[in-house]
Amino acid sequence: MSIQKFTTIKTSCVPLPVENVDTDQIIPARFLKATTRDGFGKNLFRDWRYDKQNQPVTDFVLNNPTYSGSVLVAGKNFGSGSSREHAAWAIEDYGFRVVVSSFFADIFKNNALNNGVLPVQVSAEFLQKIFDAIKNDAKAKVEVNLEKQTITLVATGESENFEINPYKKECLLNGYDDIDYLLRNKDKIEAYEQNREINL
Repeated sequence: MSIQKFTTIKTSCVPLPVENVDTDQIIPARFLKATTRDGFGKNLFRDWRYDKQNQPVTDFVLNNPTYSGSVLVAGKNFGSGSSREHAAWAIEDYGFRVVVSSFFADIFKNNALNNGVLPVQVSAEFLQKIFDAIKNDAKAKVEVNLEKQTITLVATGESENFEINPYKKECLLNGYDDIDYLLRNKDKIEAYEQNREINL
């Protein structure tokens, strides 16, 4: 399954200033029966988006038309809890290409990268600057440049670098999943194996 190539993104953001968001809050366990990635976005943050009568919770950010964009800005320790890959599926299927936080759970971070979602970890200070910018202007934009590994507040030009595994960076830039990457390096792998046999 190929993923969407990641180019530089300039977009407004959806703010979720909540710490310790776990994967059961991202996608509740009762929605994990499906085995394909499609359709999970409609249940992203389901128990926060809808009440027990299945009516939209008007003050939840995803139900607020004031906010839009392909970047989710979240509080510290995003994606903790169980290792369900469905959390990344739901975020990607909803339309987010980037999640920004000051800390990510490792398993969620890897699942996100494997599913075309870029987790951008920034300092607590820069994260607060993003939240403040959105509070002052709901349409405030950030620019995420994967090639340069920077995230920038467009209005002020303030920027911060983020880290990413070089292999995952290459996959995102080219739209490769792990199988795509192996197939595109098939000749190199075969040559290595042949040389290895000769040297043995």
